[in-house]
Amino acid sequence: MVRLFGTDGVRGVANTELTPELAYQLGRAATLYFGAHSKARPRILIGRDTRVSGEMFEAALTAGICSAGGVALLAGVMPTPAIAYLAREHKTSAGIVISASHNPFHDNGIKFFGGDGYKLPDAVEDELESLVRGLQSGDHEARPTGKDVGVVEYRDDLLNQYIDYVVSTCTERFDGMKIVLDCANGAAYEAMPKVLRRLGADVKVIHALPNGVNINDGCGSTHLDSLCRTVLECGADIGIAHDGDADRCLCIDETGTLIDGDHILVACAAEMMRRGHLPHKTVVTTVMANIGFHKAIAALGGRVEVTAVGDRYVLEAMRRSGYAIGGEQSGHIIFAEHATTGDGLVTALQVLSALHRSGKKASELNAMMTTYPQLLVNVHVKSKEGWEKNPAICDAIAEGKRILGSEGRVLVRPSGTEPLIRVMAEGSDQKQLEEVCTAIADVVKREQGEA
Repeated sequence: MVRLFGTDGVRGVANTELTPELAYQLGRAATLYFGAHSKARPRILIGRDTRVSGEMFEAALTAGICSAGGVALLAGVMPTPAIAYLAREHKTSAGIVISASHNPFHDNGIKFFGGDGYKLPDAVEDELESLVRGLQSGDHEARPTGKDVGVVEYRDDLLNQYIDYVVSTCTERFDGMKIVLDCANGAAYEAMPKVLRRLGADVKVIHALPNGVNINDGCGSTHLDSLCRTVLECGADIGIAHDGDADRCLCIDETGTLIDGDHILVACAAEMMRRGHLPHKTVVTTVMANIGFHKAIAALGGRVEVTAVGDRYVLEAMRRSGYAIGGEQSGHIIFAEHATTGDGLVTALQVLSALHRSGKKASELNAMMTTYPQLLVNVHVKSKEGWEKNPAICDAIAEGKRILGSEGRVLVRPSGTEPLIRVMAEGSDQKQLEEVCTAIADVVKREQGEA
């Protein structure tokens, strides 16, 4: 049986793969689980992004929570990191976010945070999944009646509490700074313009008119063309882009050039190091970070700790060793001092603060790191089994690394969800990268069987 929880909650096409019946069962299961671990009635906070299916899943989750005697706190449209922060601040049993992040509007997802603001451990997700499977095979769990039936609280005040918190994480003001903000027609559309204007910025907001179906549609952190154009047209100092649930942040400098997560980490780590706020002079990132990132951090006198792909692995390493900053090229950046998960709004303010303190242009901060050309080849295979111990594949990878030397790298890894083996190479010579990737991909096809 396929595991219900993926790398970031339960996701699927709304009303087919992810159904309101399943949402009801997840709400009921969560209340049963947290109720069994507490003497108090479980209080579960729910937030959602702007997808048309969000209210349907909110209603289903609420019914499930109330059927098991819990309290559903409905916060409405909220950035994902807001639910993490507010769950902790209000000492709720858990927080639930209804969102499929950067996916198109027809998808949706349900992900959980514990009362501590962190994503649930795998073991807890497994227990929730077991409860859901039990409900699906025959719901024999208790159903409270009378005054013990669950209740709903509508919390329209919580967004402003989160906005106040985000503003409090920033010690700078941005008076006179011209910023273009792309809200992806998503969860940041109300909060982030207010945050920036309270800090004095001159803000031009784009893609902040959600209608249920335009979230991430040609906009946001995965579609940056309109933000680039607007930055150049307005002569802005910087552009900021969030994704649909606002846990990511990417930027555009005043020349229209992308400032991706790697560059953001370098700029922020440099500022933290200068102020003595970077424990162990260490930044955490994933295996997908560009080789230029590693070189830039080394040039600053810092070190890099590398994890598997996924912000949960970045966060695990940070918590385990007390590191202050980590993230991914995609713009998931975690500042341990301020958040328990990736927070696109906090990240944007940290970038703007570094920019303001430096007195430089965004392009100058961007130039602290040189992005090496990267080539990725997806090889469709009949089997992913045993590839990492295959002598021919290992020899091909070793030869590729020899060719690229210290000025490049090779990364081969299987897809977690598709019958693919991904071959990636980075280096200064594009033609050389093509030759290395092609050679390795050909061996993988021969050895694993081309699908």
